This record gives sequence, structure tokens and C-alpha cells, in this order.
Amino acid sequence: MGYVVVFVAGFVAGAINSVAGGGTLISFPALIWVGLPSPIANATSTVAIWPGSLGGLWGYRRDLHGLPGTTYALIVPSLLGGIIGAVLLRMTPTEMFDRLIPVLILFATVLFMMQDVVQRAIRTTGSAHAGSKGWLIGALLFQLFVALYGGYFGAGIGILMLAAFGIMGFTDIHQMNGLKNFLALCINGVAAFYFIANGMVSWTHALMMAVGAIVGGVWGAGVARRIGPKGVRRIVIVVGFTMALSLLLRL
Repeated sequence: MGYVVVFVAGFVAGAINSVAGGGTLISFPALIWVGLPSPIANATSTVAIWPGSLGGLWGYRRDLHGLPGTTYALIVPSLLGGIIGAVLLRMTPTEMFDRLIPVLILFATVLFMMQDVVQRAIRTTGSAHAGSKGWLIGALLFQLFVALYGGYFGAGIGILMLAAFGIMGFTDIHQMNGLKNFLALCINGVAAFYFIANGMVSWTHALMMAVGAIVGGVWGAGVARRIGPKGVRRIVIVVGFTMALSLLLRL
């Protein structure tokens, strides 16, 4: 029964990620509910969901053309922060991480709620600072923070990056989504590699969830699209708050 739950959670997470993002808010708590220790559940979720982000990057590959060359400097803090965050997760005692989980899920859910607000703000932002040296330094520092959080927990990093890109002056939401997917691939990829190298992944659960996520991304996306992005977001928000509350009650 546990593997069925994991497969279904992966399927739903894959479908949600293909339309609105936020699938980690489904996959991670599901792994806790089937009995995995919270750090192992977090690492397993990262490894299982990561392959699906390759599809997101491929879908936005053409939108990455025309980005300022200096933008790719964000790869450095993404990789550095991702590995540091993963190390911090491994160093965090399970009991402490259990207490942090509801707070992290609530934080990620609130970030997810802000997605539309951030995207509307981006459309009204000028592009004067996109190539500014000062803004690039600020963006590098902010990206390091995002990557630290991403390597440690992960859910909600997309909306943090979109907000940063808007402040930098980017206005093309498709281009920004492409860059966001690329940097998320870096953050989660280096964290996943660290988790695998240190034996923090439950492979049976990871493989079952990965298959579910791939199937969900391909077939489940059709259902998610019929519901619409706003409908999917409402579902993710309700699930996020419900899971945070249920985990608080378990403490």
C-alpha cells in the first residue's frame, strides 16, 4: 500500500509541476507518511522529482536565447548553495528537522500563494537594471540564499528566483521561467548527487516516485490543464496548509 501512495504522490507531483510547480509539497509529506525519516524523505523526494525538471528545461530551451552573458554567473552560487544546503540537511538531527518541517512547508505554501502577485509585478517592472553590475552582485548573493534553502528543503525556490529576476529588471516571463528551471536543475542536481553519495536515498521509494512523476508529467498534465493553472494552485495551497497542520499535530 505504501508504494501505491508513493506512486500516486509522484504522479500528482509530476502533473502539478508540469503546469504550476509546487509538486514537492505533495511528494515530500507523502514519503513521511509512509514511514521514511524526514531527512531521508526530503533527499528521496529531491532525487525522485529531479528528472522531471529536465523536461521543464527542455520546454523553455528557446527562451534562454538572448539572456545577458553575465546572467550565467548565477550558476556558481546555485551549485555552491545547493551543496551547502544538502550538507546542512545531513548535519541536522532528525528530531530538529521534524520540528522545522511544518514551518518549511508553511513558508513554501505562502511563497506559492504569492506566485501570481510576483508575476504581475514583474510585468510592470522596467528592464533598466538587467545588466547592471550592482544588481548582478545583489542577485548573486540572493541566489546563494535561494540555493542554500533549495539544497536544504527545496519547495518554493522557483517563486523566490522569479522575484529576484523581476528586481533585476527582467520582464519576459517565459525567459525567466527558462532561467529558473535551469538554475533549479543546478541546485537540486548537486543536492541530489550529494544525497546519493552519502546514502540518504531510499531507492525503492525514489524509483517508484520517479516513475509516477514521469507518468504524471506526461498524462496527468492533461487533467491538470483542464483544471487550469489557478485551479491547480488552489489545490496545492489547500494541500500545503493541510499537510503543515497535520505535521504540526504530530509533533
